Amino acid sequence: MSPRIGLDLNTILKAATEIADTKGVNEITLASLAQKLEVRTPSLYNYIEGLPGLRKKLAIYGIEQLHIAITHAVIGLAGDAAVRAMSEAYLSFARLHPGLYEATFMAPDPMDLDVQKASKEVTDVVVRALKAYDLSDEEAIHVTRGLRSVLHGFASIEQMGGFRLSYDLDVSFNLLVDTFIKGIHNFKD
Repeated sequence: MSPRIGLDLNTILKAATEIADTKGVNEITLASLAQKLEVRTPSLYNYIEGLPGLRKKLAIYGIEQLHIAITHAVIGLAGDAAVRAMSEAYLSFARLHPGLYEATFMAPDPMDLDVQKASKEVTDVVVRALKAYDLSDEEAIHVTRGLRSVLHGFASIEQMGGFRLSYDLDVSFNLLVDTFIKGIHNFKD
């Protein structure tokens, strides 16, 4: 079967992102995606290998979009300013694309080389931004893991509606990031 004119992998991933962001990542099926794209389901197989293939491609696409967001955020910045900018970009990405953000954690095989390559590119941006702190390579990875944990924890709890008190979430987030940054400064003490 030949590919449909006007249909390509990028168009498929953008449509899947729209479904994920509006209805939830678990609502993405080949049938729902085909309906959104106004194509027959078999047409999708020219670009993806079934639902597992779509989930893998969507996870990689999400990781790549996160990479773009944090890379743009840190241009010309280092140290504290870079960590704040990356953190804000990360949370903004999760808020803007809640379904796509969730999809980044749902790759069928996180050990897949393509998934690992995309993830490494995100890690590399963070590690480069941390160079201003004079950390060893190993220390930079530990700090990167900590930052990811902090950011993912906040973004996930927010997405699940876990912050029900009426206090400003951005104030809480900034306090969290500032506290983490103070911890980086004290890392070698």
